[in-house]
Amino acid sequence: MNQRILIVDDEDSIVTLLQYNIEKAGFDTAVAYSGTEAFDKAMKESFDLIVLDLMLPGMEGTEVCKRLRQEKVDTPILMLTAKGDEFDKVLGLELGADDYLTKPFSPKEVVARIKAILRRTNKQVENDSSQLKVGEIVIFPDRYEVLQNGEELTFTRKEFELLVYLAKHKGKVLSRDQLLSAVWNYDFSGDTRIVDVHVSHIREKIEPDTKQPIYIKTIRGLGYKMEEPTFEKIE
Repeated sequence: MNQRILIVDDEDSIVTLLQYNIEKAGFDTAVAYSGTEAFDKAMKESFDLIVLDLMLPGMEGTEVCKRLRQEKVDTPILMLTAKGDEFDKVLGLELGADDYLTKPFSPKEVVARIKAILRRTNKQVENDSSQLKVGEIVIFPDRYEVLQNGEELTFTRKEFELLVYLAKHKGKVLSRDQLLSAVWNYDFSGDTRIVDVHVSHIREKIEPDTKQPIYIKTIRGLGYKMEEPTFEKIE
């Protein structure tokens, strides 16, 4: 069975162009022309990836992305937008999108991005079968689950992927460029702010004190390192 892609855009010409090229690449497609329709379809049907326009009637793409992640729908999302400024890029990825492409775009590039995201997602499913433990944090990569002191924590897809990567490389200093390449698989032309934003959000969920982190340390001038905490456990 072919993988299914949901195409979400309110412009007929773009939908037709994307549908033709994505189906030509061997995928099955479904279409939604508004944010509300996209959200409903993504909640009721199973898709392997969503190509989601930012500016939509009914509900904007950022809101669709945000609400799907809140509902624990972790289908990969490739966000499309006519806007190209840094704020939109960071916002879209921060809300849980997996990649970002600015209009005008080449249909071949869209297909290439789709394949790259699916390869990365499928590889994670194949490789991430064992649990990871750092201090009181236990991560189950294949179950998309994180427990801290027995309580389940909630992360966006990219926060989770970043946490897993840091945990797998516990004790090693990782540069922001390394993290961008490994987790986002995309070069944002030196824009590493998205890494800092995600690290900040992860810290808010796992650190007892975000001003004095014990799990994810900032290594000045180099990047980040995840390590075993040295706090005394209170019985």
